Amino acid sequence: MAKTQEATTVEVRAQAKWVRCSARKARLVLDTIRGRGVPEARTVLAFSTRDAARDIDKVLRSVVANAEANHGFNGDDMVISACYADEGPGLKRWKPRARGRADRIVKGTCHITIKLAPLGSPKMATPPRAVTPTPAPSAPAPEVPVETENVVPPTGAADVTSGTTVTTSEEPAAEAKPKAPRKAAAKPRAKKTDQGEAKPKAATRRKPQSKKVEE
Repeated sequence: MAKTQEATTVEVRAQAKWVRCSARKARLVLDTIRGRGVPEARTVLAFSTRDAARDIDKVLRSVVANAEANHGFNGDDMVISACYADEGPGLKRWKPRARGRADRIVKGTCHITIKLAPLGSPKMATPPRAVTPTPAPSAPAPEVPVETENVVPPTGAADVTSGTTVTTSEEPAAEAKPKAPRKAAAKPRAKKTDQGEAKPKAATRRKPQSKKVEE
């Protein structure tokens, strides 16, 4: 397995402890300079209206001096890689109130830390890419023979390969079945009445119109 190689990066650090400012107020200013270059961060702090910016500017000047004196870096070519404020011990104070009472006041402190890194220094080297083996080409599948049906040529068809005429014997036609005799028409049934069954009326033929005129 490939192991990741971590590149050693030099970070210069400076910290100010027990600063008379709450950690929340200091973090609002530190968020505006995180990731910026040193000259740009100094400009942002110089035009900030918050009181915590004065203390943070002092810490920034201190860390730049450490980088130039101890490590030989150029302060203008460095970037603020990390900056944070931790809460410090609170100072308990009392404030007089009405009717001889007193309220407690806790004045917060914080520890401000700023870290600088050279411009364009990678924090971690990229791990080498693992080479994936390419699959071997698969052999082509064997061809399955296709079964063909034997077609009987019609009567009198000519054989192309041999040039002869093939004759086939015709089967005798199936004998036709005799038709069933038709059923006789049903006789009209007599209607039933209260007095008994009525006899069906005999069919009468109409006389032609010429005979009616003569009569």
